[in-house]
Amino acid sequence: MSDVTVTNNYPVSPEKVWELIGGFNALPQWHPAVEKSELEEGGSIRRLKLAGGAEIVERLEKQDDNEYSYTYSIVDSPLPVANYSATIKLEDDGKGGCKATWSGHFEASGAPENDAMKIIEGIYQSGFANLGKLFGS
Repeated sequence: MSDVTVTNNYPVSPEKVWELIGGFNALPQWHPAVEKSELEEGGSIRRLKLAGGAEIVERLEKQDDNEYSYTYSIVDSPLPVANYSATIKLEDDGKGGCKATWSGHFEASGAPENDAMKIIEGIYQSGFANLGKLFGS
């Protein structure tokens, strides 16, 4: 099993960042690779349409708005991963801003482990870099 964790700090409160990223259907609003997200099965499944036409289907496993976190798994995807689970979490940094953490746990599937890890890390970094632009960090 592989683990990838990316963190970033933003000069705004966790509440402010959560307003943008906290909805399970919110990825198109902040992640540059996601063009569209549609909820299914009462909101527990999201179908993501990516730039370039690929599609990823994910399941919401757990959400805690008080802790600014949610955990999801991949149901179907062209990504070279299996048994994928990830969590996005925000924490107060004690200085008026917040620390964001996106961590994933998975098995490489269809690609060498190092390549799969680089792909997942790139996805996380791209999303967090765009949040930095949105929140001026």
